[in-house]
Amino acid sequence: MKTLTTVTTTLLLAGASLVSFNSSAAPMSPYMEDALVETCKAAASNKTLRLSKTLKAHRLSERTVALGVVCNGEDIITFAQNHGANKTADHMAQSIGSASITDLAAIELVTYEVSFVTSPK
Repeated sequence: MKTLTTVTTTLLLAGASLVSFNSSAAPMSPYMEDALVETCKAAASNKTLRLSKTLKAHRLSERTVALGVVCNGEDIITFAQNHGANKTADHMAQSIGSASITDLAAIELVTYEVSFVTSPK
């Protein structure tokens, strides 16, 4: 249990130190914005295969997306749940792994936020 907590904490710290993103940074590239919008739409689709294919196509890891993507002001798991996509929400929640206690003031978390309008079906 202690090893799992140590590994989880180490991965979070390593991820935060590799990429830093803050509000004063330059706007994201159109490619990155399109990739994140496609990811949010795939999460809301309730199709785990579509979500996996989208993440693979853009070379994004499920864990990074689950921890760092914000869709229309909500984290991606909550966004999927609010759109009735419980399969994809559960899939993303499982990719996070077990819970651990982390001092958030001590690390800088990476988040990417994208807003978009969905067209009626």
